[in-house]
Amino acid sequence: MRARKQEAAGALRPRPHRCAEMRRVPVQHEITKPIPLLDDRGNLTEPGWARRPLPVYDRSRVKGGPARRKEWDYYLVMGDGFALALTIADSSCLGVASISLLDFQEGGQVTRSPVRLLPMGATGLPGTSQRGNAAVSGRGYALLFHNDGQNRTLTAHMERFREDQTLDAHVILTEAPPESMVICTPFGKPGHFHYNQKINGLRAQGTVRLGEQVRRFEPETAFGTLDWGRGVWTWHNTWYWASASGRLDGVPFGFNLGCGFGDTSAATENAVFYDGRVHKLSDVAFSLPGDRMAPWTFTGERCALSMTPVLDRSACAGAVPLRSEQHQIFGRFNGTVVLDDGTPLRVRDLMGSAEKVENRW
Repeated sequence: MRARKQEAAGALRPRPHRCAEMRRVPVQHEITKPIPLLDDRGNLTEPGWARRPLPVYDRSRVKGGPARRKEWDYYLVMGDGFALALTIADSSCLGVASISLLDFQEGGQVTRSPVRLLPMGATGLPGTSQRGNAAVSGRGYALLFHNDGQNRTLTAHMERFREDQTLDAHVILTEAPPESMVICTPFGKPGHFHYNQKINGLRAQGTVRLGEQVRRFEPETAFGTLDWGRGVWTWHNTWYWASASGRLDGVPFGFNLGCGFGDTSAATENAVFYDGRVHKLSDVAFSLPGDRMAPWTFTGERCALSMTPVLDRSACAGAVPLRSEQHQIFGRFNGTVVLDDGTPLRVRDLMGSAEKVENRW
């Protein structure tokens, strides 16, 4: 009996994820000029990170087989006590259109994720994050992401989103910061790579209507995040990602932490955003509790954060053998991060999220 109790207690102890152990990457290689993302064999020309999308994504150079290409546009809009998450994804074998509405005050969430089999790139996601539209629709639902190069307009409609209630959302994202987090990482397999941009701190304004209830995003308190991903992935993989946006003493602030996105020996995607600028971090260890709703911790040379969970946005799309399972935990972050010049910033009760996603795709 004692052995069983000890085993159960051990299962609940926080455990650092292996890909985030402190390898102390000696150089965070920064890409500083426009380059082609891929060579003629479909391999990255220059693994590393950038402050802007300087690598140019050309689908004609993508190799690795038609079923391995993965593309997605994911937007998270955080308001006062609630959030809206929208995804259009094309993983070649599986297409997903996902809408989530989260209520942090009541502790509830609804996620609906219609899937399409074998889109094989026909979704037509843009080849750049700078402009272009993404749209998908089906029986009783429609998603449209419009980007004119200045503002981003998100429109979502889904019938019977919650019981017999219809959801309609219209959100405009403006004031993109001058710098963001761009990462190019290989997977150690020819023709496989991950190309990604995270834009934190977009100003958000708009409404979400569910039945007769209307919620509003006000630009003074609402912020949007874009996760823009393109790549050729391995069949089975798991990633970890944490992100938050807001203000510290009136100054725009946010962070992006992640691992599991390929070989990060050239650079990680860990960064702090402060007043529109990127402050680059090296490795950050994710410590996950056995109980997902217990505190998470994130530790690095210039990062010491904890997150107290509020809500678990769990979703599972697809069916055997194609499957994507995620637990995106929303909660309040506290701790300290340090800027490039050594200035410490104290984070207090900043609402954000951390997730574990496992894909077989």
